[in-house]
Amino acid sequence: MSVGGAGAGSRDAATGPEATRPRLTFFFPAYNEEENVDSTVERALADIGPLVGGSLEVLIVDDGSTDRTPELADRLAAANPQVRVHHQPNRGYGGALKAGFANAAGDLICFSDGDLQFDLNEMQRLLDRLDDGEKQPVDVVIGYRIRRRDPLHRLFIAKTYNLIVAVLFGLRVHDIDCAMKLFRRHVFEGLPLDADGPFLSAELLIKLKARGVRMAQVGVNHYPRAAGTNTGASFTKILRTFRDLFALRLALWIRRSEVLGQGR
Repeated sequence: MSVGGAGAGSRDAATGPEATRPRLTFFFPAYNEEENVDSTVERALADIGPLVGGSLEVLIVDDGSTDRTPELADRLAAANPQVRVHHQPNRGYGGALKAGFANAAGDLICFSDGDLQFDLNEMQRLLDRLDDGEKQPVDVVIGYRIRRRDPLHRLFIAKTYNLIVAVLFGLRVHDIDCAMKLFRRHVFEGLPLDADGPFLSAELLIKLKARGVRMAQVGVNHYPRAAGTNTGASFTKILRTFRDLFALRLALWIRRSEVLGQGR
C-alpha cells in the first residue's frame, strides 16, 4: 500500500483544493474503544485544537469494532464538522495506522492511541521541535515515553525489539512504538507500507530513515490505560512482527528502490 492523500474510503473525506486543508490532522485507531472514543475526541479538540489555531481535523479510524465504537464515532462526526470517521474491516493496528495516514487531510499529520495513555497537550512538544528554526530542520518528530507505564514483560520485549532494529537497520530511536508521532505530509508521497500488524511503526521509521528523511525525538509522559483492554503483545503478534522484521531486512538488500517507492 502506498500512502498519501485523503482517501475515498473515508466518511466525508476532504476533496477540496489544498488551500482548504486543515493545518493538522490528528487521528487515532479505534478498535472496541467505546469507553474511550468520546473522551479522546473531546481531548483532541480541546488540547490540540488551540495549538494550531483551531485548524484541526480529528480523524477516527474505526478498525472493524464490534462494540458501540462505530455508532459513537458517527455521532461525534455528525455533531462537529472537525471530526471525521473512517470505517474499515478489522485490519489490525498497522492497518489502522495506514488508513489514518492515507485518509488524513492536514498539511501535518499526527497520531496517538485511543486509550488515553498520553496527554494530548504534549503534542505541543512535537510541534515546537518541528518548527524550531534554531535546530536542525526535521520533517518527522518521534515521541518517546519518558517513563513507560507498562508491565515488566512488555518493557523487556520493547527494549529487545529496539535493540534488534538498531542492529539490523541502524535505526537508533528511543521508543519505536510510542504512539505520539508527527509528520509533514510530504514524507508519505509514494511511500509503500505493507505491514498490518504492530511492525508498521518500525517499518515506517526504517523506510523514512532509508529515504533520508530528517527525524527528531522528544520525550512525552505515559500513563496507565484509563479503560478498555490492551490487545497488543500477544505471542502470535510478536512472532509476526519478527517475521516482518527479517523479511524487510532481506527486501532492502535485494530490491531497495522498489521497497522504498523510489525510481518509479
